Amino acid sequence: MAKISSSLKNELYKIEIKSQSGNIVIADEPIDMGGMDRGFSPKELLASALAACSSATVKMYADRKNWDLQEVKINIELDFIAKENKTIVNRKVAFIGNLDESQKSRLLAVANTCPVHKMLSNPIEIITMLEDNLKH
Repeated sequence: MAKISSSLKNELYKIEIKSQSGNIVIADEPIDMGGMDRGFSPKELLASALAACSSATVKMYADRKNWDLQEVKINIELDFIAKENKTIVNRKVAFIGNLDESQKSRLLAVANTCPVHKMLSNPIEIITMLEDNLKH
């Protein structure tokens, strides 16, 4: 289970996000949304999670198979179409290394098995509750 805490104080839309292990990321809204663009936007963070998970999952698989995967490049485009209440994610993947077409095809299938891909492509339930004095 991932546990994340965030805090937004006096700097408009600048959000400090902390992981349970102590890592820190800054998120912010783009300038056209009133932010200062000092960090990833929330949508960019979501797309980043898919890119990171896909890359790591593919690399782990290739390493177990002793395949010559030297680099994984991923571009993610994430868009929400309000009229259709639909999210569209386009993921483009390139595998750099001495790999044949069969290996590349298998790695592409493996990308679809990453945990974040599974989370985003299945029903999601978000439970929100009010708490006083959350601890970070």
